[in-house]
Amino acid sequence: MGVMKVHVGGSNPLVVYPKADHKAATFTVLNFPVDDIEKTVDDLTARGVEFESYDMPEIKTDVKGIAQDPNQGPKIAWFKDPSGNILSVVEGM
Repeated sequence: MGVMKVHVGGSNPLVVYPKADHKAATFTVLNFPVDDIEKTVDDLTARGVEFESYDMPEIKTDVKGIAQDPNQGPKIAWFKDPSGNILSVVEGM
C-alpha cells in the first residue's frame, strides 16, 4: 500500500503513510471540526460510515452516535477508519 492523501479543504492535503505492524489507537487520533454535526452525521451515515455507540457514565451517545452533554464540551460523534483508529466529527470547536 502506498501513501494516501486526504483532502479536507484548502490546498494542502493530509498525507497518511502505511505501517506494516499497525495497531489501532484506543483514543481519538483526529477530529474534524464541522458546523452542523447532525447534517454531517446524516451525510456520512448515508455514505456508509458507521458511528460508535457509547453508554458509559462519562460518555453517552444518542441513536445517531452523537454525544450531546452540554456540560462535557462540544457535540461529538466518533467513527473508525479502515485500520480501526478512532476519528471524530466535532461541532463547536
